[in-house]
Amino acid sequence: MTPRSVFLIVSALCLALPRVGVAQADNPNPPGTTVKLVFIHHSTGENWLGDPGAVSEPGGLGAALAANNYFVSDTNYGWAAGGETLGDRTDIGNWWEWFAGPSRDTITAALYAESQRSGEFYSRLANDPGGENEVVMFKSCFPNSYLGGSPGDPPATEPNPLRAQDSGSEHHTVGNAKGIYNDILAYFATRQDKLFVVITAPPQVSTDTDEAHAANARAFNNWLVNEWLAGYTHRNVAVFDFFNVLTSNGGSASVSDVGQETGNHHRFWNGAVQHQLSVNSNISAYGSGDGSDSHPSAAGGQKATTEFVQLLNVFYHRFKGQ
Repeated sequence: MTPRSVFLIVSALCLALPRVGVAQADNPNPPGTTVKLVFIHHSTGENWLGDPGAVSEPGGLGAALAANNYFVSDTNYGWAAGGETLGDRTDIGNWWEWFAGPSRDTITAALYAESQRSGEFYSRLANDPGGENEVVMFKSCFPNSYLGGSPGDPPATEPNPLRAQDSGSEHHTVGNAKGIYNDILAYFATRQDKLFVVITAPPQVSTDTDEAHAANARAFNNWLVNEWLAGYTHRNVAVFDFFNVLTSNGGSASVSDVGQETGNHHRFWNGAVQHQLSVNSNISAYGSGDGSDSHPSAAGGQKATTEFVQLLNVFYHRFKGQ
């Protein structure tokens, strides 16, 4: 359901924590030692990671992560594991293949061992500290924001027809998408040595979607942020609402509202995690090119970088119990 008034959520629901003992203040500062991170993505992630001059709409995330002591590797189109090009399959239904399907152990072993860049389009730290990736970030692209069903549909249970399907499937619905994330959460609970960071799929421009499908995407992402982890008692899963961040701007697709009190944000703000929606929109505010391309503009990617990196630091310190 699309909100009709300003609301503000300041909570730790983005990363479930046990409610015991004295609350510890969140820490938005970089880790004290280098942390290995791998990011599963396609073209939107490539632009988000990318340096100015290296990609069409640079978001600068790679350089920002390096400046915060993360050694970044990534998978993109063509990445293979177990004889399959899993890098080509990053839609919501595909996450079941990566983290819950029959080849899961082979896929994740390759993912944890990955130390290469898919291309030299983003800056990263010069020295690989060795060992496995400790942080796994994964993101589906904007076609995944074209969700069928209804906003309040409950998570699908067995059998879920969206498993191993792409975003063009008739089964790409709110309820089935929720079910996929419940499936993979069961695996995440078995790997508490890894921090899994879900990046919600970005919104679409108005020419790629309609009010109903965009509202479904908003409802699904709100569920991920506010409900999915409500009963999860471990510290190793977090959500960044990329969708929400990209639904308000500073007046145009080339001007962001980063740092403003108003607008749609997911950030560390005034000493707490803030998930805020004050602009009533489920449509991308950062269409690239002439505004008809759902790939986010450089301004949108750079806003997301500014808001995400401090949150990632918070998530990491929570994960480590620091």
